Amino acid sequence: MTLLEPDVTLTDFGLALECAVFAVWLHRRGPADAFLRRWFVVFFAALGLAALLGGIAHGFPPDPQSRLYWLVWTAILLAIGVTALAGWALGARLVLSEAAASHVVAAAGAAFIGYASVVLFVSHSFTIAVIHYLPAAVFLLGAFVLVYVRQRNGFLLAGIAGLVLSFVAAAVQQSETSLHPVYFNHNALFHLIQAFALLLIFLAARGFRRPIAG
Repeated sequence: MTLLEPDVTLTDFGLALECAVFAVWLHRRGPADAFLRRWFVVFFAALGLAALLGGIAHGFPPDPQSRLYWLVWTAILLAIGVTALAGWALGARLVLSEAAASHVVAAAGAAFIGYASVVLFVSHSFTIAVIHYLPAAVFLLGAFVLVYVRQRNGFLLAGIAGLVLSFVAAAVQQSETSLHPVYFNHNALFHLIQAFALLLIFLAARGFRRPIAG
């Protein structure tokens, strides 16, 4: 079996495995705050699913006009939407009480339903996913910064650095910067940088051993 884009496919599968390990670890030994633990697990699980399906799409692409292709691509976009929902939930809980954070989740959930409707019935453009995900990522970054200013816990710096690095990864992908145009293209480099970014975010998630205020 030949992979059409082996560098992109294998790095996507590597991201999927990394996220799966992080999700399982956090489910078993994650933050003391159940709300945070649940949404960190959702965050990594959704990203892992998107990466897994992305690897399939890049390595074994079905006919773009087929039902299978539509299902795979739709699932990728919806997984990104779930990741955004988790980002809103995590950011809200970091700076708000659990009750207040639940209201933010409800609003973000409504936004996700709108996003899903667009994906299912209007457009499959990846730009739609970026527009939907970016505000959640910025919000989560702001929440990490605010909590660090309040508490000065070192592990929060890992989360801040991880989110900033994820923006760098996205910029690398959009600029099509590559290590090699054939053997390690811009998508593969994006995955490599994102792997380090997710490791840093995981280290921050692991740091929430004690219940947070609120």
